[in-house]
Amino acid sequence: MSQPHSLQMTGGFVLLAAWFALVNGWQPLVTVLGAAAVHELGHYLVLYTFGARVSGLRLSALGAVLETDGVRLSYGQELAAVLAGPGANLLCALGLTAFGGGRWPALTGAHLVLCVFNLLPVVPLDGGRALYLAVSWLAGPSAGEAAARWTGTVFALGLTALLAYVMRRSGGSLWLLPAAAASGSAALQNLMGRAEFG
Repeated sequence: MSQPHSLQMTGGFVLLAAWFALVNGWQPLVTVLGAAAVHELGHYLVLYTFGARVSGLRLSALGAVLETDGVRLSYGQELAAVLAGPGANLLCALGLTAFGGGRWPALTGAHLVLCVFNLLPVVPLDGGRALYLAVSWLAGPSAGEAAARWTGTVFALGLTALLAYVMRRSGGSLWLLPAAAASGSAALQNLMGRAEFG
């Protein structure tokens, strides 16, 4: 018997979506959520191909996490599933550019931003998970965790500082505050050893 599918939304996700809609309007929010749905579909299709069944979706301020039924995947299979999300966004951006004739710049941009952002080597983003899996595959889980923890901490601290600098230079604009807070939280979780790798 398969598990029922569940959807969980954290308060952070709801606040971030409301903040984004308040600052940018509902149309850009729908555009970003559409690109995010394509991203999760990329993960889902590869997981399904490898026999993992998705039992739930958890939405948080740092993105979405697909929960699976516990099927063990190899490092290579899991790495492919992790990279499928950014890959789906990249393919959509390339397709919109090639066949759209520049008619959908906001949608193309949303796909590109999601692709690049999710490839940052910060856990819980896809890039952090991919770094952990690649190093674990080559040198074992302890080396993978150490590489992902320290690289993620440095990148998250750097991103937090960059976002704070942009907010300051833009005259105190708070539109980047949620991203800066989420990045700072990721850095803190990495430093305190609370980031989940396995």
